[in-house]
Amino acid sequence: MTVASVRTTSCAAALVAALVLAPPVAQAQTGAPPAPAAKPAAKPAVRPPVAPAGKGAAAPAAPASAPAASPLGKAILDPAYGAFQRGNFLTAFKLAEQRVEQDKDPKSMTLLGELYANGLGVPNDDAKAADWYKLAAARGDSNAMFALAMFALAGRAGPRDRPASAKWLASAAKLGHPQAAYDLALLYIEGQLFPQDFKRAAELLRTAADAGSPDAQYALGTFYKEGRGVPKDMHEAVKLWSQAALADNTDAQVEFAIALFNGDGIERNEPAAALIFHKAALRNSAIAQDRLALILSRGQGAPLSPINATKWHLISRANGETDLELDGFVDKLDPETRVAGEKAAKIWLDAQKQEAQAQHP
Repeated sequence: MTVASVRTTSCAAALVAALVLAPPVAQAQTGAPPAPAAKPAAKPAVRPPVAPAGKGAAAPAAPASAPAASPLGKAILDPAYGAFQRGNFLTAFKLAEQRVEQDKDPKSMTLLGELYANGLGVPNDDAKAADWYKLAAARGDSNAMFALAMFALAGRAGPRDRPASAKWLASAAKLGHPQAAYDLALLYIEGQLFPQDFKRAAELLRTAADAGSPDAQYALGTFYKEGRGVPKDMHEAVKLWSQAALADNTDAQVEFAIALFNGDGIERNEPAAALIFHKAALRNSAIAQDRLALILSRGQGAPLSPINATKWHLISRANGETDLELDGFVDKLDPETRVAGEKAAKIWLDAQKQEAQAQHP
């Protein structure tokens, strides 16, 4: 075993350890979905019982609108930021104002921009927020630059301006801002504002991945799987997916489980893969639900369970997956087993429907 595979196997062991509290895959999950619906990954070509696939899921497309995450990033040991995190927004505002008056502190300027941008402790005022962000950006604050990129993308404090957004992202990424690096990588993948450049995208994804971004780890893993912008290297792909999976990135869990089931870039471990597919299935990944149904229909990696195989197949099919093999499996079941699986699936699907109606009345 190579050094790379030993390290990746360690990541796998850590991930499996993190999943030991998950319900057994053979147990019928007849309750409501325990987590909100997650956006499924693009369907990888690999199916659990077969050889590794060729091309897999591509990196996600560039966002159409600003993300909800705060540009402030991680906590900074500062009284104003401490007050902000405790929800004492008016105190945070006053302390930030004092720091600006005394020290011209750019981080305090960014905090004032955040408070105005979200109407926290002060009335919402995008124009004032943008002014504070610009003052902080001029003094080299990458969080302020990222905030301005999001403002330009969303059309706040002015018209939507994707070129301006890209400019601010580039400035923030140059200073090592992980989310800016990730978003800028997506623009290089998209190839509209910039010429498509997978090598440059991979460099930016690496910056964000090394800073701990699960989305970047997942996307860079697909690059290594396909050899886009970087040499093809399944060991590196699996390592990145395992890191993102530990951070609860559902798409990465699916890719990691596929690699683990097939022994592609990592030592084969079907039971561990089944656990990970199960976790992703519970988060409503249609691909994971389909793969889990296959595992349960064959008893490969988990005990044979026709009822649960039927349940997960019907759920995955309702979520857009097609699987002729599982269709045939369910059709050949005795009526009692098939009805039990249908009832188990119906409870999940009814809860999913109610959740969707609550979100979009």
